[in-house]
Amino acid sequence: MRITDIRDGVVPISSPIRNAYIDFSKMTASVVAVVTDVIRDGKPVVGYGFNSNGRYAASGLLNERFMPRLREADPASLLTDAGDNLDPRKVWATLMANEKPGGHGERSVAVGVIDMAIWDAVAKIAGVPLYRYLADTEGDGSHDDSVFVYAAGGYYYPSKDDRQLQDEMRRYRDMGYEVVKMKIGGASIDEDRRRIEAVLEIVGEGRCLAVDANGRFDLDTAIAYAKALAPYDLFWYEEAGDPLDYALQAELANHYDGPMATGENLFSHQDARNLLRHGGMRPDRDWLQFDCALSYGLVEYLRTLALLPDYGFTTRNVIPHGGHQLSLNIAAGLKLGGNESYPEVFAPFGGFADEIRVENGRVGLPDAPGIGFEHKQALIDCMREATAT
Repeated sequence: MRITDIRDGVVPISSPIRNAYIDFSKMTASVVAVVTDVIRDGKPVVGYGFNSNGRYAASGLLNERFMPRLREADPASLLTDAGDNLDPRKVWATLMANEKPGGHGERSVAVGVIDMAIWDAVAKIAGVPLYRYLADTEGDGSHDDSVFVYAAGGYYYPSKDDRQLQDEMRRYRDMGYEVVKMKIGGASIDEDRRRIEAVLEIVGEGRCLAVDANGRFDLDTAIAYAKALAPYDLFWYEEAGDPLDYALQAELANHYDGPMATGENLFSHQDARNLLRHGGMRPDRDWLQFDCALSYGLVEYLRTLALLPDYGFTTRNVIPHGGHQLSLNIAAGLKLGGNESYPEVFAPFGGFADEIRVENGRVGLPDAPGIGFEHKQALIDCMREATAT
């Protein structure tokens, strides 16, 4: 067997929303299709991948470095020892050949897009959903039948007032989500406090609300918000400071007793390890948000997960950023703590299979080979169109 083609495209996911740091008026995403000569149901197996929101399309890196390496590789060098499937680790090594260590930025996004497509193809070739494949090959043979998910939204939006914010959160609750998340740090602390209290009127109690500052705060501001947030007993206080400012995160733990979350903007297992070493994260209450699709893909993500026990954490401390189906499969197959969801933004990449509904804050998975993209019609149509020749 062999890879016969690899194609990419760029899809706009722009919208007028903003968080505390950026707006999404020009946001794009890369889509990749890896075509194989394996035939299932009369058609070649195609694996699809895309990058999570928040980082732009990586088409330059894909076309200049990473896709050419895959095309030029000896097909046999990309296969398992048995020769019956692609080997994601061998593919990953090929992609990263002649790359210096460090510099974990947009390069990790490009590799992550291809890696997602490879795992989709691998599970399709094996004829099983990815979560089952991961449970059998990387886990303990069992998987979670459903996954905790929270609804991420609450962005700043032109002319969006408290009532519209409440309406948004009410919709999420009506969809079956129990925990919702909103943005802070893009307004004054008094305004954000008012917005939080407006949402609490809808969700009822702090444990049903997470807040996200998107790395906006310096230490003094992070502490000021910590004091303001403490009485609400929130689900978590997310990414207060710069993702690489481990000292700020560690000091913040001395001022905020409630759960905190961070890690979505760390793109390697080395950076994740530094957070665990130096960031003051507490295994008994805090959450890790590493995003597989942004951080060199699942091959690298498995290295990150392997670090957790050394620092007192388990996979149940991990709720990935991104709200995509790859992380959902990882969460079920490797028994993570849950997954993010974007019910109303970043379409069609956010959300899950069309036939699956959120119930009591949890979501199931389709029994379909691969990641399950074919069970989300708008998404598979988009990816096929973006990568059509």
